[in-house]
Amino acid sequence: MVKLVNTADLKSAALNKLTGSSPVPGTKILPASPSDTAGMLKTIESAVHSELVIKKSRFIGCVQPVADRAQAQHIVATLRAAHPDAVHVCWALMAGGQSAAVDDGEPSGTAGRPMLEVLRHQDLEGVLATVVRYYGGIKLGAGGLVRAYTDAVAQALLGATKTAIIAERELICRVPYALEGMIRREIDAVGARLISVNHDADVTVTLTIPEPNADDFVAALNELGNGQLVWVETDDSEQG
Repeated sequence: MVKLVNTADLKSAALNKLTGSSPVPGTKILPASPSDTAGMLKTIESAVHSELVIKKSRFIGCVQPVADRAQAQHIVATLRAAHPDAVHVCWALMAGGQSAAVDDGEPSGTAGRPMLEVLRHQDLEGVLATVVRYYGGIKLGAGGLVRAYTDAVAQALLGATKTAIIAERELICRVPYALEGMIRREIDAVGARLISVNHDADVTVTLTIPEPNADDFVAALNELGNGQLVWVETDDSEQG
């Protein structure tokens, strides 16, 4: 099984290991510099905000992490209730197949789509951008609206802490009892995460590891185990 993990959780997991507190999901150290995450999908750690006044119209921007479209729609509904006098509550969601861009009454393509493009340009995923507009009585025109909604999101993101999202693969293997210690040592050595260990006729080990490291890890264990490891196929991968 392949899943996505926020490296902020990975950093927390490392700290928890040192302090003895409860671990959170994660298997890889937070990249040391922004260049390490170039081209990778990212999320943000917490909500960030902006506020612009353009020709007497007030644009209140927010970008925040969300789990899915249902949560995004709930947040938008809450904003509408909190700003009953606002003329528009436009939003954009970058969340894989659940992505959306909503103009909320602004001319088509002048609000939601430009907001979504900011999120896409910054390689963000699992993120909702909202902009509440209070009309100031002066029309901005299509170009002015595009710039206003773009700037509201972009300026909010200037204050965001971004963390990379890393795909993980779940691996399951059966080994003789004599090899359990070796498996545990190798899991620790590569920074993989041990999910469970079941003792029966053999030992069944379930773990997760960052996808880019999975094939090399499997090959190394096969060599160390002298052919005594049996890999259990998951839904979307073969360990060979």
